[in-house]
Amino acid sequence: MRLATLNTVTPDGQLIVVSPDGTHYAKAPIATLQGALEDWDAAEPQLRAITEFPEALNLADLLAPLPRAWQWLDGSVYPSHGALMDKALGIEPFKPDWPPMYQGVSDTFYAPLADVPMVDEELFIDFEGEFGIITDAVRAGTPAAEAGKHIRLLVQINDWSLRKLAGPEMKSGFGWIQAKPPCGMAPFAITPDELGEAWDEHQIAANLRVEWNGKPFGNAFGKAMSHGFDQLVAHAARTRNLVAGTVIGSGTVSNETYREVGSSCIAERRGIEVVDTGSPITQFMKYGDTVRMEAHLPDGRAPFGALEQKVVKA
Repeated sequence: MRLATLNTVTPDGQLIVVSPDGTHYAKAPIATLQGALEDWDAAEPQLRAITEFPEALNLADLLAPLPRAWQWLDGSVYPSHGALMDKALGIEPFKPDWPPMYQGVSDTFYAPLADVPMVDEELFIDFEGEFGIITDAVRAGTPAAEAGKHIRLLVQINDWSLRKLAGPEMKSGFGWIQAKPPCGMAPFAITPDELGEAWDEHQIAANLRVEWNGKPFGNAFGKAMSHGFDQLVAHAARTRNLVAGTVIGSGTVSNETYREVGSSCIAERRGIEVVDTGSPITQFMKYGDTVRMEAHLPDGRAPFGALEQKVVKA
């Protein structure tokens, strides 16, 4: 099942159910995705019962599937990305047995075709292609063996970053604030069964195609995580409840063969250049630049739709 949110006069929009081919929709009997997640056991059968899709879908009319969330947590669980960045920056790696995670801004997720305002292009604007999940309510202390049952929807995310600010904020000993603007989200939130066998060990076995200004940049494979999304949920819920509508990201999708498959963020490309030549060559994004991200399954389907955004001056 594919869900999306139609742009209306309200900030949370109108929940819609999208046809299997992604071209038409029907309004859901529940007003918002947040409302559906808060009583998912009752809402899911109502949504799945919709089999006729009378309205033509225009992607420009969509908000993010979840335009604002109670909580956004982002992991960093692709080992090749972390190892490369440590090497490029000359950092002695810290290797915890738990997944690294930070808490980011959740009150805004940019629409899939929205222009993204940035205050200063000299802050080193970067995109980060990720996969993510949305949970229902999760009780504190839920183990990984049970946490997977709380993953209700899967999403595709662009976790925007301002790299010039990231290092100083990390070194302060506290978390990112200024370095992490709101994220973008691809048009469709999907139930795990939409992926079939590509939902594998609570990971998304799809390639994330990334294009920067129309040119191929990366095509990394999603199933290379050190911790599956079930483990990320359990980690986040170790000492606190997670409310329904909690969004958790994978971190930048990355493969050990990054020289062949490319990267999902500029920082990784620059890290490769540092390792290979001693200094970075690729510049960060400028006003007017666009980035397009679209996950593809082995059969060619694009279950989340395309996330295509342009950077503009705030």
